[in-house]
Amino acid sequence: MITAMSEPRPQAVSPLDPEDRKLITLARSARARNATPEGAAVRDETGRTYVAGSVTLESLKLTALQTAVAMAVASGAGSLEAAVVVTAAERPAGSDLAAVRDLGGPDTPVILAGPDGEVRATVAAGS
Repeated sequence: MITAMSEPRPQAVSPLDPEDRKLITLARSARARNATPEGAAVRDETGRTYVAGSVTLESLKLTALQTAVAMAVASGAGSLEAAVVVTAAERPAGSDLAAVRDLGGPDTPVILAGPDGEVRATVAAGS
């Protein structure tokens, strides 16, 4: 029997708390300031935030969310409470979910917002 891998299914969008709204604002700012296709922000277990844009070098390519997670790890974060990616994409990339899951665990929420800041979906990193 062949089973196709399913795409992460977006959950219904619920009202955001102010800390998650702050992550969206920071991610949008990083995207605009750096003129990158996406921006991201994560919050660690102590409430510290890490903000990044996409990295596209000849020798290194990272999504914005991978970069934000790497910044959190490099700064000593032990876990993540939440992650946001601002992008024109319809769903979070599998590599983004994997990076968040590696540090935050499978239940860490990943909020997908459009360039206008409107939330499109919230998925668990383990989706």
